[in-house]
Amino acid sequence: MKTTDTPPPVDRIEDRPRVTKTAAARKKEKSSEGGVLNVFSHGVLILWAIMVVLPLLWAVMTSFKDDDSIFSSPWSLPDKLHFENWSRAWSQAHMSDYFGNTLIVVGFSLVGTLVLGSMAAYVLARFDFPGNRFIYFLFVGGMSFPVMLALVPLFYVLNNMRLLNTLPGLILVYIAYSLPFTVFFLTSFFRTLPTSIAEAAFVDGASHTRTFFQIMLPMAKPGLISVGIFNFLGQWNQYMLPTVLNTDPDKKVLSQGLVELATSQGYKGDWSGLFAGLVMAMLPVLAAYIIFQRQVVQGLTAGALK
Repeated sequence: MKTTDTPPPVDRIEDRPRVTKTAAARKKEKSSEGGVLNVFSHGVLILWAIMVVLPLLWAVMTSFKDDDSIFSSPWSLPDKLHFENWSRAWSQAHMSDYFGNTLIVVGFSLVGTLVLGSMAAYVLARFDFPGNRFIYFLFVGGMSFPVMLALVPLFYVLNNMRLLNTLPGLILVYIAYSLPFTVFFLTSFFRTLPTSIAEAAFVDGASHTRTFFQIMLPMAKPGLISVGIFNFLGQWNQYMLPTVLNTDPDKKVLSQGLVELATSQGYKGDWSGLFAGLVMAMLPVLAAYIIFQRQVVQGLTAGALK
């Protein structure tokens, strides 16, 4: 019997078993990439925190020094705590009067902004009527309008209304200045709230006013806190509007008081008292953000999560 030799099988590439990465290997690569990214992002955040926190700590430390120590050893700790700087700034520099005026103006303007802004935003978000989008875009356009262009008209309007150099006039200007952003922010927030609850209230006989104030407004609490913090920061640190519209020395606010404290003695300024006044003006803002920081984050992310 005749036999023939069969050739050996050809080792083809496509016949070879494919070597694939295991799940553990892929997970290890992803974890290594994520680890590098986390290290970089955390490093940037730490650097940013140092850049923000160090000037604040330096200002607080300087407020307890005397004038000689501020210039001779600006980076060293104070030899002793000079609390007289705070008392001098509070009484002799009239920071107490400026602080009280600022609380009145910001308090009333913040409440008025939130009430009027939430009512306008609720109507624009929940009701369809002719001109709805036009009114909404008017508020949005108000955010891009430079306040410097409105200073001269505002001056003459308040002067004709006999509200120039008065706290009520400044409150009305603050409300008008803050309304565009408030309406823009809260309109988007009210659109994320469920309509079924409002419809159930209407079925039970509740009016639109009662539904808004007792049902929808409490549901919008995270958004109200968020926009309230932003408006509080902007109104508390406002300088241009009160400088032009409020020149009465007895009705000046904190930002004007700090400038007057810095320039009152010319080249022999009370630097220790100035830093004490600066920290006084800064503490309410820091306290408000520390207390409501969680609500601010919830209000900013609520629209994205729903």
